[in-house]
Amino acid sequence: MTEHTLRDKVAVVAGGAKNLGGLISTSFAEQGANLVIHYHGDASAVDAEKTAEAVRAAGSKAITVQGDLTKVGDVRRLFDAAVDEFSGVDVAVNTTGMVLRKPILETTEQEYDTMLAINAKAAYFFLQEAGRRINDNGKIISLVTSLLAAYTDGYSTYAGGKAPLEHFTRAASKEFAERGISVTNIAPGPMDTPFFYPQETPERVEFHKSQALGNQLTQIEDIAALTRFLATEGWWITGQTIFANGGYTTR
Repeated sequence: MTEHTLRDKVAVVAGGAKNLGGLISTSFAEQGANLVIHYHGDASAVDAEKTAEAVRAAGSKAITVQGDLTKVGDVRRLFDAAVDEFSGVDVAVNTTGMVLRKPILETTEQEYDTMLAINAKAAYFFLQEAGRRINDNGKIISLVTSLLAAYTDGYSTYAGGKAPLEHFTRAASKEFAERGISVTNIAPGPMDTPFFYPQETPERVEFHKSQALGNQLTQIEDIAALTRFLATEGWWITGQTIFANGGYTTR
């Protein structure tokens, strides 16, 4: 039986500098993978290098690559850097996204364009370039949101921007299947990260907690563990969106 591990594999992690992406990067390194850690801008450069140092401390290799993934050229440059440094890519994980909670009647055209560019366009071309550059039997994993199965207010451009990624993933899973590449989505519930709290009132935070097992928000450790599984023993799962949220919502 084929052994599905991360040892000596190469993983590209978009948004891999900190929070969930940083934890995925370091946990992959602990399993023996070499890392290409993407970060968006100068504000994340220090975090990206700290994560790269943690990867090296775990005995793996790492490079950092800055890029605006809403620009197709930067997506290609990210994968170019991975191939140039490590001669290939085995796992590609896209954790990037932008959250905005705002009523439809107050949303500007610029906000709409920004949200759709980050949550849909960047995700599409990450899938495209990963499909072009990833080795046979590779894994592509994207982060979406449990709001895709929720009926709520305020998140029209966030949930709406993430929704197309389900369809992109289904198509990619069929198109890349002959090369043994699995393509999946993870849909966390509201996560206990700095991105969540500015969007919500304290009362709404408590409500979100009350809807999940253990009366808690989604923890990044649980999502990182699921990501590792999909990149290894869970290789046969493809075309799916997995709602990993402690029962926050389902469908």
